[in-house]
Amino acid sequence: MRLGLLSTANINRAILQGAAEADGVEVVAVGSRDGARAQSYASEHGIPRAHAAYEGLLEDPEVDAVYVSLPNGMHHEWTMRALAAGKHVLCEKPYSRHPAEVEEAFAAAESAGLVLTEAFMYRHHPQTKTIQQLVLDGAVGRILTLRATFSFPLTDLTNVRAIPELDGGALMDVGCYCVSGCRLVAGEPVTVLAEQVTGETGVDMALYGTMRFWDDVVAQFEASFLAPERQLLEVVGDQGVLRAFAPWRVDWGGELQLERSGAAPEVVTVEQADSYRLQLENLAEAVAGRAPVLLGLTDAVGQARAIDALYRSAEKGASVSV
Repeated sequence: MRLGLLSTANINRAILQGAAEADGVEVVAVGSRDGARAQSYASEHGIPRAHAAYEGLLEDPEVDAVYVSLPNGMHHEWTMRALAAGKHVLCEKPYSRHPAEVEEAFAAAESAGLVLTEAFMYRHHPQTKTIQQLVLDGAVGRILTLRATFSFPLTDLTNVRAIPELDGGALMDVGCYCVSGCRLVAGEPVTVLAEQVTGETGVDMALYGTMRFWDDVVAQFEASFLAPERQLLEVVGDQGVLRAFAPWRVDWGGELQLERSGAAPEVVTVEQADSYRLQLENLAEAVAGRAPVLLGLTDAVGQARAIDALYRSAEKGASVSV
């Protein structure tokens, strides 16, 4: 699969590293609105071709698939353009906060016979699959509650994460992981309640959410650009507790811990792997028609609906239905 990078964003470094180790994936081109920047980036990373415009990358006949690593508010426009140009698309998370945009994009991909998937790289890691399997196997009994956290201090308010016109904000950047992880374990939320702390640029610098699922399962999460660097996913059941201390960025380090019936916590061994490599290999297999994408329409729409509901709740100051 010949992959083109739509932008020179910092996250591309993880994709380039993953592609270097992936089976059946080669990064062949990069596009930027700055031609000199595109050429410099291509030379630095050993990428064969550089395009002085995003359109040039989409018109490149030697590119099979495009990785859209643009700011959140540009995801939908350039995904739709890539699909119209006949390219498969891996779009950085979250695809959109608007469910209608997600549905439109996946409908366009299906109509064109193309693959579209959302780049929640942590979902491809063996640790995530282990968490899911342990819960399904009843390791903690009946789920009662979930707690999730993802935070880091954002001090540069010129960063795209702090620009409202580009759909910045803590929920969109780090909170989407918390939402995704809770949905993975508990299904789709029925109602949500959120409180946000708005910064001087107008985005949510912190958002605290409660999501209620079927069977009286309640999840609480914190997404913050104000708190120190932290991440956690905790699943509390009536027979035990499962904790992942690095659920989203597994490369930050941490362990998976299971505590049952008041006994001492036991560490669950998880295979080490590069989430980005696995994500790219899944895309390549789907493009080749050998396997479905792990994250398709259903998951992306569920994610957008939950995010949309959380923002509606924060603005309304009351619980809302998803």
